[in-house]
Amino acid sequence: MTDISILVVDDQHLVRAALARMLEDMDGFHIAGEADSGEEAIDLVKALKPDVVLMDVRMPGIGGIGATKSIVRSAPETKVLAVTGCGENPFPQRLLDGGASGFITKDADIDEMVEAIRAVASGKRYISKQVAQEMAMDNLNGGTDSPFDKLSERELQTSLMVIEGIKTTEIADKLNVSYKTVNTYRYRVFNKLKINSDMELAMLAVKHGVINAEEMK
Repeated sequence: MTDISILVVDDQHLVRAALARMLEDMDGFHIAGEADSGEEAIDLVKALKPDVVLMDVRMPGIGGIGATKSIVRSAPETKVLAVTGCGENPFPQRLLDGGASGFITKDADIDEMVEAIRAVASGKRYISKQVAQEMAMDNLNGGTDSPFDKLSERELQTSLMVIEGIKTTEIADKLNVSYKTVNTYRYRVFNKLKINSDMELAMLAVKHGVINAEEMK
């Protein structure tokens, strides 16, 4: 049986390298490459044609959601498995709507990760039990109550970079838009979320599980 080839995508070098080493030591897996951004992941998928992409969600630039949509559109034979610390909406549903074959959190043990990779590589969908339960409860309750669901993909990307303290000029470069457009996104975010400052944005993101409190330290 041919090994499952994997592209590991994460903007944190230590996390990416550790995950790659761990999987390389497992029977039946081959690490085809590593990427530190959604943009690089798109290019490497074209060049390496991996079976599975382990895709981080929160990355500067187009991020995991944008990269997933592009990969699924241009290389449908490659399956995307989202691996992230953000287990709550709006991320799981947006990734699945964008064509991801599965969603698993970074705190999953190695056995579950192996199971998830093998499942999506065989054409199945895999959602970690915890995330599946949360999504089911959201559906039963008529949808999630997260105000971040109101944001467009670009508005969400902008929000995450603002929280990280990235300057407006850098956000514009990463999103390949003008300085004025970034300010427009920022205005819309503040308006939709009914907030007035970056700190309020960060606190709201923590409250609704968009980021972990530790990420603000």
